[in-house]
Amino acid sequence: MSNAMDQPGPVGEPSQDAPFALPTPDLTLVALAPAAALDLASGGTGGFTWIEGGPEQGTRIGAGLMAKAAADGAYVPGWGTYVLVREADGLAVGAMGFHGAPVGGRVEVGYDVVAAARRNGYATQALRALSAWALGSVPVVFARTDPGNEASQRVLVKAGFVRVPSAPESPTYELRPASS
Repeated sequence: MSNAMDQPGPVGEPSQDAPFALPTPDLTLVALAPAAALDLASGGTGGFTWIEGGPEQGTRIGAGLMAKAAADGAYVPGWGTYVLVREADGLAVGAMGFHGAPVGGRVEVGYDVVAAARRNGYATQALRALSAWALGSVPVVFARTDPGNEASQRVLVKAGFVRVPSAPESPTYELRPASS
């Protein structure tokens, strides 16, 4: 399987056959094609070379959700899983993506970074880029965290998300377009 980075398409115009890429200063977010998502969910690499210890279980779960959506005919290109590829060496260091296509003007995002690549600002960079892309189509991007996951909560705040009233067991953060 070739690396999906070989086939980037225009941002905002993804197609099922040609994943697209979103650049950040240190990473490129590469949208997985459904077949690559299925491979990743099934224990493969998704066509990427991963940093030691990767991919994380959350990446495999997210890829599995995307693969299931594709199998059910519910996958909408662009609203799936992205692999975070480090520019310096081409290694995959994590993943980020949507829990599905937007519903009611909102879309949920989730992410993880391989332990060996944490504390480098990768999640914040990726979240800013993916959220900016999403806000071109929906008015709200949101994320839920575990109550004790302070690192993830810090990433959300650094990326501009604001905590909103939510159940204590599922702290929720939202990002809306900046008002003019």
